[in-house]
Formats: sequence, structure tokens, C-alpha cells
Amino acid sequence: MSSMRFIAEEALSQLMYWGSDVEEAISETEDASEPEDNVIDDCQFSHDDEDSEDESASVPSSNENQETQKLPSTEGTLTSKDGQIKWSTSPHQSQARLSSSYVLKMTPGPTRFALTRVDDIESAFQLFISPPIEKIILDMTNLEGRHVFQEKWKPLDPSDLHAYIGILVLAGVYRSKGEATASLWNEEYGRPIFRATMSLETFHRISRVIRFDNRDTRAGRCEKDKLAAIRDVWDKWVKILPLLYNPGPHVTVGESLIPFRGCCPFRQHVSNKPAKYGIKIWAACDAKSSYAWNMQVYTGKPLQGPPEKNQGMRVVLEMTEGLQGHNITCDNFFTSYRLGVELQKRKLTMLGTVRKNKPELPSEILKMQGRPLHSSKFTFTENTTLVSYCPKRNKNILVMSTMHKDASLSTREDMMPQMILDYNSTKGGVDNLDKVTATYSCQRKSTRWPLVVFYNIVDVSAYNAYVLWIEINQHWNASKLYRRRIFLEELGKALVTPKIQNQARPARSPAAAAVIANVQVRASDQPTMDPLDKCAKKRKRCQICPSRDDSKTSTSCVRCKKFICRKHTVTFCPSCGEY
Repeated sequence: MSSMRFIAEEALSQLMYWGSDVEEAISETEDASEPEDNVIDDCQFSHDDEDSEDESASVPSSNENQETQKLPSTEGTLTSKDGQIKWSTSPHQSQARLSSSYVLKMTPGPTRFALTRVDDIESAFQLFISPPIEKIILDMTNLEGRHVFQEKWKPLDPSDLHAYIGILVLAGVYRSKGEATASLWNEEYGRPIFRATMSLETFHRISRVIRFDNRDTRAGRCEKDKLAAIRDVWDKWVKILPLLYNPGPHVTVGESLIPFRGCCPFRQHVSNKPAKYGIKIWAACDAKSSYAWNMQVYTGKPLQGPPEKNQGMRVVLEMTEGLQGHNITCDNFFTSYRLGVELQKRKLTMLGTVRKNKPELPSEILKMQGRPLHSSKFTFTENTTLVSYCPKRNKNILVMSTMHKDASLSTREDMMPQMILDYNSTKGGVDNLDKVTATYSCQRKSTRWPLVVFYNIVDVSAYNAYVLWIEINQHWNASKLYRRRIFLEELGKALVTPKIQNQARPARSPAAAAVIANVQVRASDQPTMDPLDKCAKKRKRCQICPSRDDSKTSTSCVRCKKFICRKHTVTFCPSCGEY
């Protein structure tokens, strides 16, 4: 159905002819009206009383055949509850076109840095778990291993760490998050690939001693930083996320909860999350692909000084640092009039639900007594639009936006404002990330919260790598509905393959021995490549411009096999100097 634009007064006049006994349950409105209160260190939020006397204008009687009728003019100025903001009942004169500073200038999708480095599934994942991160983990784990096992400890190398992460990924693929580790290595019911990679004792040893910092110096660092046990790894990982992907026009900011009930100085209780207890993470995700673009661990109240004020605004401003021209969708914990003003200074717009106890709201828009079903009340400032929509009797939804400038209503039967439809379509970025990572999660039972955070890093990295891989190779298994499961299974097998190839002693289990034999046979059948040929295969772009390899439009160097577009006239190869 083609969309049409209505003036708010005209829509209200049509709604006046509906019977007052109409009561409908609207599933889409339920999404926007669900409680979104977040519990932060036992802060309590109270809502103002919605019941008040009716101040709506009376509507004169009309003919039954008359379809529309204008209400008496209600244009005027409303004052916010704190008396600092003047709201108008009519929209301000909107600009004919957006300023160039509000136009999205970055191309959504993988960055050129990612495009030139993603050759296979394993390389896409290793962009996130980078060599500097691996070095920290290996150094600290070997240090702890020598401290615990002394001379019996065999130092880990990168292939051991890759095999350990690969086993975690494969356990998530097989939906074994709640399964006992011993059953995964069981000869009768387990998976042979686990026994072919490493023994159960080796896996338990690594899980016991894996560390992300020096435990001897942790006490002093924890006095200033509660996240000191994994701070270096976390900061390096978060800095990588925005370098590999440009989000689309809509970005969702919200909270994620890592399930954990062990001892942690900043464990949180969030009642509207499935896990209820865990480690809370602020996240900024692309609204379409749910790519995790920025993340931050919430470590509770400050160690010193007064409690934090305006936390929601601070989180959104920090999560969106570096964006320009995007719209930020957030829930009622974050949304405020002041946040919209601050985001506009950064050339960003805001869209989100609002709590009814906000002092910047006019009291007239909160009144519900006598309001018709599916009616909408709009108020405006120069840069902000506020709507109060009535989906059910004596219930309203408040949405604030700096992206919308008019009182647009949809042509649906419920006359829902366009602002609410846009909010419902862009609010699910963070929630969808939680859902997809929980489906094939590598989380194992542990009482150490740094290890739980590391498991979450692996889960999010695997999903972000999947997003990069799918957008670069859009036709990869396009006809299958379980592409992500295939991706994770191939990723896990690619990570454990080097360890299996280097197995010196045969496995005791016949099934595990067969897996080792098959992997080693496939490795021996692959022809060895010349280093120059390997470089040529790894790079599939023109050496001068970012054009892709195409046999019709490119030529290759005789010596190094690298490609150059035919549109470039060169007499020698820029790489090797061959004429």
C-alpha cells in the first residue's frame, strides 16, 4: 500500500467517528510500548501519573457521510515541566534539503582495509583476534602455566591457541554450551575432531591457566581499574572493530548482558534480560547487519567520587564517537532532549522512546483522559519532534526524534505515526546481536569473569567475521538458510587443522585416528606454492587502483603474477620492476 502523508488534525478528525468501545491489540505497537527500563546500580525511576483532567477541544457534530472534518485550530505554545523548553503544536518550517554535513559520506559495508585482507574464512576471523592480542594471551598464559605446573608446563605457541579457540567455536556449532566437557571427548557419544585436536587433559590445562594480564601486578591496577584483568586485550580488540566495517545510515545503541553468576565486582542485575545476572556491555551496532561497531564494559559505580549523572547521554556520545551523518536509535534509558542537541552538534540525528518523567516534556502531551483510540499528538521545537500515540485505551507511547520534522502518519488502519514505524525497524541491532551470538555460543562454565569476557570476544568476533565474509562474498551458499552454521563449522575446522597436521603420535580412538589421517592426506595432496605465487593469490586487486581482478579488464605481471587494470598504461610492474 502506497504511503500517504496526513496532517495530525485531519487524522484526529477521522478518528473521532470511530466507536469509543473499540479495543484492539496491536502486535507492532506492543514492541514500541514494552518496558525498556534498565537497572543500573539499584537506581529507581518513577513515572508521573498519567491521569489528569481532559483539556482536549470539543468536536462539533457532523454528517455520517462526511469523511473528514477539521478540528478547531489548536496551534499554540506548550511549556515543558521544567519551564525551560517551549514546544509548538505546529511544525516549524522544514528545510527543502538536508545540509551536506548530515549526509552519510562513508560507504556502508567492509572497509578497504578489510577487503584487501579477507582471503578466506580464517583470515576474516583473525582480523579481530589479531597477532598483538594473541601475543598478550600467549605470554600471560605461559607465565601462569610455569607458575602453576612449573617444569611440567609445555609452552603454548600460536597453533595451540588457535586450536583451543577452534574447539570452542566447534563446541558452539554443535550446540554444546551446556554439555559437560568430558562428554565432548567421549569415544561413544563425543565428536572425533575434539580427540584428534588435543586431549581432554590438555584442554583443561589451558582453560585453567589462560590469562590476559600479569597476576602478580594485578592488585595495584585493580585499585584504579576494575577491568584490569583483561583491559589490554579488551582495548586492543575494541579499537579493531570500527576499522573493518562502516555502519549504514542507522546505528542502534543499547545494552548487552553476558550471563554470569560468579564473583565479579561489577556484576549487574537486569530484569528485562533473559539471563537476569551478568556482565553488562554497552554496544553500538549497525541496525541492519547487527555488526558490533563499538563496545564498552560497564564496571559499576566509580570507585571514588559521587555517582555518575546523565549516564545514558555519556554512553551514547562515547559509543558514537567518529560517526557523522548517521541516525542513532536508542531506548528510553538513553533518550533525552539534551542528548538530541548534543548529537546534532556532531551532525547526528536521534530517534528513541522517552520516559514520561522527563522534565523536558510538556504535561499536556501526557494526558490520556478522553483521547480517542489510535490518536496522535505532535509537538515541535526547531530541531526536535515529539509524538504521543495512543495504541490502547489509557495507554500512550512517547517517541522523540531529531530526524523527523513533520506530523507524518501511516496509511495503516491504526494510523501509527511514521516515527514509531521507523523506530520499530531500527531498534533491534543490539538485541539481534545477543540472539545470534547466543545461538552458537562458545561459552563454557567458568567461575572466572575474565574468561567469560574472552568467550564473548570470540563469539562477537566470529559473528563480525561472518558479516564481513557474507558482504564480500554475497553468493557464498546463498541458497542455504543456515549459512552462519556452515561458516562457523568451517572456521573451527580451519583453526584446528594446523594442530591436527602436526600430531606426532597416533590417536587411540579409531575415529580420531581416521580424522587425523584424512587431514594429513589432504595437506599432502595440496601442491606447494612459490612465495611469489602465494602473494599473487592473496592479493586480488589492482596495484594502482582499488579495482577488482577481472580477466577482461586486467593484465598480470609475467614475473610476480600481480594484476594491473588495462586502463593504466605502465611499462614496468610497480611491485617487482619487471618490464
